[in-house]
Amino acid sequence: MSEKNREGKRTARERLAEERAKQKSAEKRRRVLIVGVSVVCVLGLAAVVGVIAANSGKDKDSSDSSGPVVAPSGANGQDSLAIPVGEEGAKSTLVVWEDFRCPACKAFETAYRPAIHELTESGKLKVEYHLATIIDGNMGGTGSRKAANAAACAQDVGKFTGYHDVLYENQPEETDDAFADDGELLELAKKIDGLDTPAFRTCVEKGTHNSWVEKSAAAFRGGGFSGTPTVLLNGKNIYQDQTMTPAKLKQQVQEAAKG
Repeated sequence: MSEKNREGKRTARERLAEERAKQKSAEKRRRVLIVGVSVVCVLGLAAVVGVIAANSGKDKDSSDSSGPVVAPSGANGQDSLAIPVGEEGAKSTLVVWEDFRCPACKAFETAYRPAIHELTESGKLKVEYHLATIIDGNMGGTGSRKAANAAACAQDVGKFTGYHDVLYENQPEETDDAFADDGELLELAKKIDGLDTPAFRTCVEKGTHNSWVEKSAAAFRGGGFSGTPTVLLNGKNIYQDQTMTPAKLKQQVQEAAKG
């Protein structure tokens, strides 16, 4: 074999090895996104906890610190802090703690939303959404709280799911407190048929559910959770299963429905 041919084969082998390495790296990144997404918006580090403590009183305004706790229509669970989606009699329950400013929550929603919608619409799964404000504490601002209040206002008129999805689809950069602007939240409401009404606008602008959001955020901080999203399927954190995927979650819910 000529030196030129040997060199050509060696180069081809090197290219093949490099391509395999790239594919392996891409697969690893995909799994980190789907399985390990919950570690991004964290509470566990001491430095982060210090920031939250320092900002604990800085993301409030007069409308949420003195008003009564007004739960949105249909909220249930302990202290009426859960917004339910799906049929009450579903055999599986998914508890989701989320923050509308949290990038990891958006990643979870992007990956799992189609499966969750399919399962809730078929009556096999009930989802209980709990709203947190971790990014307001970490980054400063009020966007997490105001977006959560707006989502609760949407729940009052039966439009929570659609508005919840629109908020994640239009999530700003983590450092951008765009959701603190009532105008932005009201503009996004126009994407949902029947949501942009005087009653919804008043609810958003007055912060009708701000105190309820603060109570939910306090429950999250006191719940021993490490970050958002925290996702529990029938009481078990799905991220404890390193092989969890949307397809596997769907399979587990479908098997429980048959049970």
